[in-house]
Amino acid sequence: MNVVILGATSGTGRALARLLAARGDRIVLLGRNADELRRSASDLEGHGAAAPVGVVPCNLNDRAAHGPAIAAAADVLGSIDVVIVTAALFAVQDDLERDPALLARLLETDFVDTILFCEAARKRLLIQGGGTLCVFSSVAGDRGRKPVILYGAAKAGLSYYLEGLDHKFRRQGLTVVCIKPGFIRTSATAGLKPPPFAADPADVARAALRGIDRGTPVVYAPPIWRWVMLVIRSLPRFAMRRIGF
Repeated sequence: MNVVILGATSGTGRALARLLAARGDRIVLLGRNADELRRSASDLEGHGAAAPVGVVPCNLNDRAAHGPAIAAAADVLGSIDVVIVTAALFAVQDDLERDPALLARLLETDFVDTILFCEAARKRLLIQGGGTLCVFSSVAGDRGRKPVILYGAAKAGLSYYLEGLDHKFRRQGLTVVCIKPGFIRTSATAGLKPPPFAADPADVARAALRGIDRGTPVVYAPPIWRWVMLVIRSLPRFAMRRIGF
């Protein structure tokens, strides 16, 4: 496959890119830091990439750059089969409540800017006849919960957007895959106490790749989160007010 990835310079994005490279997919990396992109490309080529890994600068927060970056990636690859978005901003609830500027940056990055990038990708894929758009959301968006009110709000909006895309454009050839991880042990979560069912980036990446290959609309990673969130969504509000989950 010809794959474009935004956010593959660390964490789960890098783990997923390594899986793609190891099986021979052609890859173009998008990201805001040119040096990190080059290092990531070298890393992938060292992990068995069958072809040179392309790099195209693209800052998710620079909305004017989205379309040109995707077009540049298409020029490198010839055509695009899959666009993957793992780039996101994470912060804990207490920090977001204390810092309005951080909150605004997170909401803009994880909701507005991510959706605008997805819109640019969607249009490109549909123009060429279809393809797969895979975006990382979160189980935090499945239900309003005390520890993730603000982060969860952004992810809830993103998940609803991706579901709507699937409803509207599947018949036109657009396959939308929404990845919903739980807590992932990465540099972004370093120092936080891992909750139950915490996962490593490689485990989430494997689940995401299966979802991409199968065209699964929603992928919980690890899979147990599907059943955990089914229970959480069924709880009445008075119960949710009493628990800290």
